[in-house]
Amino acid sequence: MALIAVLAVSACDPGELADKAVRRTASSVVFPVVNLDMPAAPAQTATECILSAASPDELRLLARDVGVEAGSSTKATIRDIALRPAAQACFAAAGVPQVT
Repeated sequence: MALIAVLAVSACDPGELADKAVRRTASSVVFPVVNLDMPAAPAQTATECILSAASPDELRLLARDVGVEAGSSTKATIRDIALRPAAQACFAAAGVPQVT
């Protein structure tokens, strides 16, 4: 039992945990913006597509707006990421409307 606990703890990569936290935080910024143009279920899927197409630096940039209403710069960043081929392909594969 102790060996299982040691293995479980050693499997926790602090960098990976931090990346997941940044992604969750960025999601809380992106979702309300996307949800303005579509219902919650497709907006959640579109948000995941946008986050998947974003670079780590962009995720950190988006996460900085947590707790405040997204401004024009944040909305422009979301739109720019949403227009990338990777995000567009994800929207099409998931059957959600394009984010513009």
